[in-house]
Amino acid sequence: MRKTAMRKFFLSLYFLIAAWSTIASAYKQANKPIVLWHGMGDTCCNPESMGRLKDLIQRLLPGTFVHSIQVGEGSQEDHEAGFFGQVNKQIDLVCEQLASIPELAEGFNGVGFSQGGLFLRGYVQRCNRPAVHRLITFGSPHGGVTDIPNCMNPSDLTCRLMRSMVRYGAYSGYVQHRVIQAQYFKDPRNIQGYLERNIFLPNINNELQDARNTTYRDNLAALDAFVMVRFADDAMVKPGETAWFWTYAEDGVLVPLVNQTLYKEDWLGLRKLGGRLKFLVSPGQHMQISDEFFEAQIVWPYLAADSHGNHYDTDDSSNIIIISSNDSSICISGSGTAATSSDSAASVAATPPRLVYQQEQK
Repeated sequence: MRKTAMRKFFLSLYFLIAAWSTIASAYKQANKPIVLWHGMGDTCCNPESMGRLKDLIQRLLPGTFVHSIQVGEGSQEDHEAGFFGQVNKQIDLVCEQLASIPELAEGFNGVGFSQGGLFLRGYVQRCNRPAVHRLITFGSPHGGVTDIPNCMNPSDLTCRLMRSMVRYGAYSGYVQHRVIQAQYFKDPRNIQGYLERNIFLPNINNELQDARNTTYRDNLAALDAFVMVRFADDAMVKPGETAWFWTYAEDGVLVPLVNQTLYKEDWLGLRKLGGRLKFLVSPGQHMQISDEFFEAQIVWPYLAADSHGNHYDTDDSSNIIIISSNDSSICISGSGTAATSSDSAASVAATPPRLVYQQEQK
């Protein structure tokens, strides 16, 4: 009797392991690979930010290949590259890096954080080989910033050096070719200087009248989805709405994307995206992303695939996105500290679409 029971136990265990292996294999085949690009002051593999996020994705989507972009040799160079260098050269480097990874050959979904989201969009527009299927950006300065971002970690000497250099003049040739943050600085009081001397953002946003690049427009318009997430209480990037391409006009008025010539004349293909262009709000401050928000609003709608290999999506027909979150958070930054949000319920209106933000209470 005991031998029979043991045989039944091991037989059941064998079938359980086999079933789990089959499920994991199906996940691996169905879910597209994912590429992460970190933000200012962070590194590719910081266990408190990118490393933790990678673990979260792989726990939710077993077997999914996740690559976190590193610029430079080792974490120190990667950290410094977030402040110093030329964005154009970094994008070229990443184009070569991603093209050399076999697991990405059939394309991937990209998730960029803060300036990393802007640079990942640059990848889509500039090379996009292998191709990005879905692009998701968190708090990214798509419309530029009117002030150089503060340091997430006040003791970060690299960040403090960056800010001191910018004081010499964000549009000076010396600073433009050395300081990353100056290359997406957009002074609404000096638009002419911005267009003539900024070496990155006017080009990547197709704002240069005599040098508009149709490939930029075509590549972005070909995305399966472009999801732009802004933070409800973002004080790091100014304006916080730059995450949705909003920008200040010369008279100091904040202009929504749909009211800009960039959108009306479709310089970047954003208008052509239609319902594939998503506007989301995440509660809390810059790069404070709850596990619950990331799982419910990003992983399942945009990164996961069902058993037939079809990717889930939100319903475009209603043009309403409901956003909820608890208070367990990942702080995606160089500070390496977790964060929580206990904000009360709020509503944010935008056109299009209409967004309703709801915070779950404890």
